[in-house]
Amino acid sequence: MHLVIEMPPKVAISKVVQGIKVQSSKDLRRRYGYMDRIYKEVGIWEVGYFVSTVGLNEKQIRQYVQKQGEESKGVDVTTEYS
Repeated sequence: MHLVIEMPPKVAISKVVQGIKVQSSKDLRRRYGYMDRIYKEVGIWEVGYFVSTVGLNEKQIRQYVQKQGEESKGVDVTTEYS
């Protein structure tokens, strides 16, 4: 999952990520009951996360996020951001 999030600097990134993971897990389990059987005692999401705050401008980041999933269609998205 790739997200573009704008938040105030006083907010802890770890708390935002934790909130997204907790709420989305609850929503997925509620919507798809079989997930409780598959992920009974483990989390749906991986333990870690990656955050980048510098390097690309917002337009480039949004383009990158929108292109996710196209890799499996045979599109080379790396050439568009070099």
